Amino acid sequence: KSLSLYPPLTRLLPSRMLSLCICLLLTATGRLCLGSLTDKQTDFGFRVFSHLARDLSDQSLGSAGHTHRALTTAMGFSLKGRGMSRQQRLLQRDLSSERGVDLAGGVLVERKMTIEKGYRRALAKAFLAHPHQVDFSQPEQARSIINAWVSDNTHGAIPDFLDSGALSEETRLVMLNALHFHGLWKVPFDPRLTQERMFHCANGTSTPVNMMRLTDRFHYGEFVTAGGVDYDVIEVPYEGDSLSMFLVSPFESDVPLKVLSTELTSDTLRRWSQGLRAVKKQLAIPRFALESDLDLKKVLIDMGLGNMFNLATADFTRITTDERLCVSKVLQKVTIEVNEHGTKGAAASAAVMFSRMGLVKLTFRKSPASLANVLLAAARSRVYEMS
Repeated sequence: KSLSLYPPLTRLLPSRMLSLCICLLLTATGRLCLGSLTDKQTDFGFRVFSHLARDLSDQSLGSAGHTHRALTTAMGFSLKGRGMSRQQRLLQRDLSSERGVDLAGGVLVERKMTIEKGYRRALAKAFLAHPHQVDFSQPEQARSIINAWVSDNTHGAIPDFLDSGALSEETRLVMLNALHFHGLWKVPFDPRLTQERMFHCANGTSTPVNMMRLTDRFHYGEFVTAGGVDYDVIEVPYEGDSLSMFLVSPFESDVPLKVLSTELTSDTLRRWSQGLRAVKKQLAIPRFALESDLDLKKVLIDMGLGNMFNLATADFTRITTDERLCVSKVLQKVTIEVNEHGTKGAAASAAVMFSRMGLVKLTFRKSPASLANVLLAAARSRVYEMS
């Protein structure tokens, strides 16, 4: 099982301050099951560097025809498969039971739009979620409702998720997801050992950072990519030993990070977990706080999901037959702070669906629609050094 605040990968090049390839990857150790829904969602999350699997699963439940086939192909699974809804419920339950982890999801629908009963049942079965009615003809009021929900479910870490103008009178449905994580290191770093060091970035710039240091026995391993690139992995556990941060670095500082990023799969995580051994190491990582604010539309289009953003080709008739819906944007915001005591992170996501025409008040016309969904996860990580 894994819970991820995935960072886009960052390149850092001081002498032994090797490039960090991944991960603020928080992994529940010892419970990875080959072929499980967890593996499929982890693989999908790696492909987009964010926790999109749950949210596109929401959309997948309401999609039909070629849109459903495209979503299923991109995600690598369908919640309509036998037993998949149960696996999703169990996965949510297990993640929510982890110390310091809070997950929340919600579906907001235009109050004048009729939702298909089958979609309501599917949401309840897979995610234990029920649609809540909102008046999207008042987009700023709806935005305030969503921002308050996200703030509450991220413990105030993301108070202003949606910017003004993110919603419109054409918005019809919003699927919200939020994640909050607060983990204390099993062995905290001593603040007295934190020293300022120059941090050299891939673009050639340098910046001073506060480098934390800790000498302890860590689970550590050395691995080789399919292309012959050597790299090492160190696992830094949080209290309770259930969740860990994995730090990954190539031996050579001039290795492009994409060489390692293409290796990231659930099988890779399993290989790491099985190949790490307890070794005494001196670990140094920067103390940092970061924010990421992204529109993932282009990423999803590049993954072959372009038709769900096109009103002429999107098929979400399992959600509603009142109007033709398509996705307008997929938004994600992440904050993360790593210090001597542990890690705080929060993520919120939204996929907004809409219809070109607004709801009309004429009794002889059907109104068009739009939809919005909110997704989870990623951040940015940095480097570590060992001796």
